[in-house]
Amino acid sequence: MKVCVCCSLSFPDEAFKIADELEALGHEVLLPNGIINRSIEKPDFDAVAAKHDNGYDAMRAHFAKIRDADVLLVCNFTKKGIENYIGANTFLEMGYAYSLEKPIYVLNQLPDQPYISDELHAFDVIELEGDLTKIK
Repeated sequence: MKVCVCCSLSFPDEAFKIADELEALGHEVLLPNGIINRSIEKPDFDAVAAKHDNGYDAMRAHFAKIRDADVLLVCNFTKKGIENYIGANTFLEMGYAYSLEKPIYVLNQLPDQPYISDELHAFDVIELEGDLTKIK
């Protein structure tokens, strides 16, 4: 199965670890280019510029990966003091996957983020509770 991973650029090491585990389970993995390029680790990191890296539209490129994938996997880790955080860009990607009728998995439970809670539940996400073998 082709799995498109979405997560904060703050977690490249975690994303690569998840990708390795998914590949060991026989899945093909599509990672965000910002993770592949380890954008956040660059000394001149600018979140907006990273989305338009040298004229390359990283957001549209990742949307193409979502279209190409069978499922979406959101790797939601603790960030900014919020357990299982889902950021704006990841939320946008989830909405796009939902519009394409792709199954949406989240690695951990949904976060307590009241401003997106209703929408997250409406996406009918599947919570893996850390168990990647549940991706079917």
